[in-house]
Amino acid sequence: MGKSGDPQETRRYANAAVRERARELRRPQTPAENRLWAHLRDRQLAGYKFRRQHPLGRFIADFYCAACRLILELDGESHQHQGEYDAERTVWLQAAGYYVLRFPNDAVYHHLGTVLESIQQACQTASVTPVAAAPESIKELTPD
Repeated sequence: MGKSGDPQETRRYANAAVRERARELRRPQTPAENRLWAHLRDRQLAGYKFRRQHPLGRFIADFYCAACRLILELDGESHQHQGEYDAERTVWLQAAGYYVLRFPNDAVYHHLGTVLESIQQACQTASVTPVAAAPESIKELTPD
């Protein structure tokens, strides 16, 4: 990683420790990650190739599509207490030119079709506006 921590300088570089941690995270996926991955793997979503637990700079994306520069993040219980970290991470990734979509685990469990439609639409337009949260249609479906 570059000494400055600049996203532009480090966009394609992940150090060995980050790469190893990404490998470790691929093994014990959460139930929500498993459910979404079952629909993203093997180019099932409109032919787009997604990777899971993919290192990008100093961060690891839950899911990543290089063709769209799209990062998908699933927010479960562990994210309830790390809002500041998630916000910092999203800002860094957007500054590096990535688009970030965040979905609560409940949306994956209860509104998977809508989640997949949102992801497919983001990929197809390839001009996604970077957002730090799930699209409004998902927020409306998710209980508070």
